[in-house]
This record gives sequence, C-alpha cells and structure tokens, in this order.
Amino acid sequence: MASTNQFLGFRNESPVTGKGKVNMAQKLHMVAGTWGVRCSFHSLMGLLVATLVVAAVYLTGEGGRWLEDRKSICQNCGESSCSGCNLFSGKWVFDNRSHPLYKEKQCTFMSDQLACEKFGRQDLSYQNWRWQPHQCDLPRFNATALLERLRGKRLVFVGDSLNRGQWVSMVCLVDSSIPPNLKSMHTNGSLTTFKATEYNATIEFYWAPMLVESNSDDPVMHRLPERVVRVQAIEKHARHWTDADILVFNTYLWWRRSKMKVLWGSFESPDGIYKDVEMVRVYEMALKTWSDWLEVHVNRSKTQLFFVSMSPTHQRAEEWGAAEGQNCYSETELISQEGYWGNGSCRKMMGVVDDTIDRLKKRGVNVKVLNITQLSEYRKEGHPSIYRKQWEPLTEDQLSDPKSYADCIHWCLPGVPDVWNELLYAYILHY
Repeated sequence: MASTNQFLGFRNESPVTGKGKVNMAQKLHMVAGTWGVRCSFHSLMGLLVATLVVAAVYLTGEGGRWLEDRKSICQNCGESSCSGCNLFSGKWVFDNRSHPLYKEKQCTFMSDQLACEKFGRQDLSYQNWRWQPHQCDLPRFNATALLERLRGKRLVFVGDSLNRGQWVSMVCLVDSSIPPNLKSMHTNGSLTTFKATEYNATIEFYWAPMLVESNSDDPVMHRLPERVVRVQAIEKHARHWTDADILVFNTYLWWRRSKMKVLWGSFESPDGIYKDVEMVRVYEMALKTWSDWLEVHVNRSKTQLFFVSMSPTHQRAEEWGAAEGQNCYSETELISQEGYWGNGSCRKMMGVVDDTIDRLKKRGVNVKVLNITQLSEYRKEGHPSIYRKQWEPLTEDQLSDPKSYADCIHWCLPGVPDVWNELLYAYILHY
C-alpha cells in the first residue's frame, strides 16, 4: 500500500427531521387491537406472545438500532413536534467522555494537512466538543450501521478541500471498524477511493472545487494567479459520480473574489470567449448547470443528495472582539456570542444555494442542505493554525510571525468535520 500522504497529503490551496416509519410496536398494536374484537382471551394471549417474539427479533437487528437512535433524536420532544426539530440549531457542549469519536494517531488514512496533534498542538480540547441540538439529540455514530447501509454502494464527496476534510473525517470514523486487510485506498486522477472490501462499499472524494470545469481542476497543481470557470460545463467531472448512491457536494471557498473570469468555449480552443463577471452571478450560473445535470441524470428513487453549506473562516480576530491584525493563531476557546457570524461567510451566496435547491425541489429533485455554517462559526479554535505539514519551507519572516502562515480555513481532525458527518449520518440512516 502506498503511503497515506500519497493519497491525502495534497498541496494546500489558499484561499441540523422528517418523520420516521411507523415503528414495529405501533404496527403490532394495531394488529392486536383488530384481533381483540374477534378472538377469545386465550387467543389474544397467544397473539401477544407471538408479538413479543417478533418484536424481540426486530429489536436485535438493524431495526433495533434504528428505534434506539430514533428515541435518541426525539427524546426531548414528542413525535409531532420532533418532526420540526432543527438539528443545526443548538450549542457546543464539552464532552471528553464521548468525544473524540476516534484518535488521530489511530486513523490509518489521516491527512498531514489536518493532523494537528502530530504537528505539535498541545491543547487538544478542540477534540472534545459535541454538538447538542436544542430540541433533540443527534444519534450516536455507529460505524457498523453506516457500513451496512453502504453495503454495495458508493458514497461520494464532491468539491474542494473542505469537502475533502469531511471525507477524511468519514474515513477515520469507520476506519477502526474494518480489519486492516479488508480496506484499501487508491487514487485515480481527481478521484480518491476508500474501499471497505467486506461490505463492497466505497467512500470517495472527487476534486472539483467549483463543481463545474475550471482551470483549478488539477487535484494537486491548482494554485493559479487567475481563476477561470466554464460555467456551462460539468460533464467531465460528473461522469465520475453519475452512478453514486449518496452524493455530498460543496463549493464556496474558491469563489471568494469580487469577479470571476468566465470562459464560453473550451480551454483548448483559441476561439473561446472570456468575460469578467460579478462573482455571485457566476456562482448562480454554475449552480444552475449543476442543478440541471442533477435533474436529468440522477436516479431520484436511488440517490440521496446533500449540499454542505459554506465552511466559515476565522482570519480576522477583530470580528470576535480580539485584537485587530490577529487571526485564529493561538486561539483555544470557542466564540460564546450566540448567532455570531463572521464576514467571511457570504449570506448572499447561501441565498443562491437555497434558491437553486428550492427550484430543484419543485422539479422533483430533493437535495438536503447540511447547514453547518452557523455551528462552525463558533469554532475559531478548531483550525490547524500552524500545526500542520508545511508544503513549502517557511521564510524567516514567517517564522518570526507565526500568525502570518496560520491556516484558519481548514479544520483539525478529530474535530469540527466529525460533527458535520454526525449530521450526515443522521440523515442517511434515519430520514
């Protein structure tokens, strides 16, 4: 097997319930009620015994785990009100008993870009925070249950390095449940695939930072002075994930500039037409291409679709009341201000996503938004900062001013992306 960093050590780029099934107890209660009108006491007792046997069998299987987790989700609210529980509205709770969900050193495929403990971070409390929705509880992450759901299927993350970090997190979450000889990792161009052989299941990441084609599509060499997008072209990417069973998209980080250069035509053609267009408009155009592709190509009875909202950055400390000119470097505490929202998160772009997904829903395509932005806004201490592999030698000026090279964009693992995956897990298994 090739080294982990061949797969995960890519060069860095800058930059919360639907109602569940009627449960078994409810079904059996209805059956018993019908028979009770027509049968004798002894017959009814016989039926009840059979009921208990069937229920016992059910509760020991996968359905038992479902009911147990469903109770976890709804234990703080009645079923009718729980259907309106917002998993994304809540608070962070320090919990060093249940979190982290895995150990950094024990994840076979950990990325050096996200391995903050390995690269010298001493304060590890960022690993111990659990997300607590206000009206319900998240189900406990069960790697075996997820792998069973993924048996014979493809779970594909498509997007940029934030989505790649979420993919690494998901791999780490299931890694310890799979024997070493029954898992593998390989890369083919922009597609990196983790395979759980026993389950014939794959958890994949496809590098497409803008979803549509761009001149930043190389998975390694993508730092270019000028960014160019072909807003009407997606097939080159999409053919790699057309038959996926679960698709998790994101795109935000690479759009953070006032204008984008748009290409009508191909990169190879000298007749291509280039035009500078206001960024939000280009973003809207790109998401239209993406949504049109989904409408035509996705098997709506098979494929679960998710879009992860923007991941916030913490590059300006004055936004949370610290000294101007500082950033996430040396931060060890969460932001306590409820509803805090940094200037790095663009509400207008979130509006474009919401509008695009609303239109898709009217056309019969259901995409669930994993709204991770607000919950992640509080986590200024969760970034790698200086505690990560540096892909290029640091200069003397950088060494004398560590905040100048602090990564306040990506996230340490274990950490914030694990919660994103706990939310994704809840929707994959329970909704």
